Amino acid sequence: MQRTGAPPPTPTVTKYGSPCSLCEEVDADVPAAVGSQLEALLQDRVADAAALDGVFAADVAGPLARFTLDGGRRMRSQFLWWAMRACGGAAAETPAALRTAAALELIQTCALVHDDVMDGSPRRRGGPSFHARLAARYPGAASPGTGAAPFATAAAVLAGDLALSWADDIVAGTDFGDAVRHRVLADWRAMRTEMVAGQYLDLHGQATGSRSVAQAIRTACLKTAQYTVARPLSLGAALAGADARTTRDLCAAGRYAGTAFQLRDDIEGVFGDPLVTGKPSGDDIRSGKLTYLAAVARARAESRGDRAALSVLESSLGDVDLTEARLHRVREVLTDTGALAVVEERIGRLVAAGERRLCAAALSPVAAHHLRTLLARVTAPAGSPAHADSAGPVSAVPGGAGPFGTSGAPEPAGAPPASPATSVPRTPSLSPATPASPTPSASPAPSESGEAPVPPVPPVPAVPDAAETARPASSPAAASPAHTGHVTPRHARPPGGAPGRRRSGTTVDGSRR
Repeated sequence: MQRTGAPPPTPTVTKYGSPCSLCEEVDADVPAAVGSQLEALLQDRVADAAALDGVFAADVAGPLARFTLDGGRRMRSQFLWWAMRACGGAAAETPAALRTAAALELIQTCALVHDDVMDGSPRRRGGPSFHARLAARYPGAASPGTGAAPFATAAAVLAGDLALSWADDIVAGTDFGDAVRHRVLADWRAMRTEMVAGQYLDLHGQATGSRSVAQAIRTACLKTAQYTVARPLSLGAALAGADARTTRDLCAAGRYAGTAFQLRDDIEGVFGDPLVTGKPSGDDIRSGKLTYLAAVARARAESRGDRAALSVLESSLGDVDLTEARLHRVREVLTDTGALAVVEERIGRLVAAGERRLCAAALSPVAAHHLRTLLARVTAPAGSPAHADSAGPVSAVPGGAGPFGTSGAPEPAGAPPASPATSVPRTPSLSPATPASPTPSASPAPSESGEAPVPPVPPVPAVPDAAETARPASSPAAASPAHTGHVTPRHARPPGGAPGRRRSGTTVDGSRR
């Protein structure tokens, strides 16, 4: 949809695929279009629940639908959509893309509801978490049996299961075409398993008190990077029938950026303002979560023989009654050991690596610009200009200087500016998608940069050594002075790295060095 007085679309728009008014409407505001699709789909499912039982609908199905509709930035949906458009998808792929994007939002609802139960988090998206709302609705409710979980948490587990069931039903009922269906379902199955595996590793790290830097990165890759960025990009490529090389480049870029996103989230979880992040500060510390930030701080404190710092970390990680004063001391340790600077530096390198892989992919320039903007958003600090208000149209974000084409640097040659932001009406009725072109063989082939093939599920990455962590950061420094000017001493490396020598092994995206 074109605004009155706006210049006509540039010829490069046709590189998306066949032009269509519906595609233009979705392009203008992907979150709104996906939200409309979600609303239509969830209305039917809530109605089915109400016909089944009124209490179930009022307590679980209805609130679950509202939770899905009212919150979130629709980042996974946007990754899927712009990957599909960047790989040539257009009118024929739009109905299936919107339905699959809606299913992704329900997968996210499942993950958030279950994650809050496991972490005991009372707040989510600036309000009470799902189980906290149930507890407030039934303040005197008893546990269903002796030794059983409390009513609210047990009911929230069922709500998360319901969201997952709805997501699977939507994907199963979508008309993809035979060749595309095979690829989409393969990605869908892998994504669900990776998400559960990552969440289990997260719990395992808390239960065992793991200190492994490599395991922290592995958990971040599986729990967040794959299902937040890499798999949505892969799903979008599959919907458009993209070739194997383009899909590999997109997935690699997604794993780099998705891991950077989780590392950024780890920082925000300790240093972030709850009014900006929408969740309590320090929950990861109180729950004893194995984050890369905490693992690096422990490793550096041990290498320096800093017993005071180790004492603070050991006594604070997993302390559910941690005071604000004690949390402040943890923040000081994370900064003084240099762990915060190391994580910021690694985020910068991951962002730069993701940009290289995205540039290696053969994509439509306009859609590739949107992908760069999205990737910059998910890795930027909350509240920063690059992070912006991701709930709105992606084209409304100012372009500029930094990783993935934001904050001021010129766009790559041939990439036209983003189209003007417009509001999108409710999604009209959609006709079934026509089958996409068959997918070429996914046999291994090197990327244009000469890197080794990226496997669907990355193996455990190597522990970063001192030579890696001592390189200058690639990303702009954060606002805090602790984020700037730090160089990691060679003697303060995490366990397993030899000074001045790169270890062989795999990188975080699963490719060989």
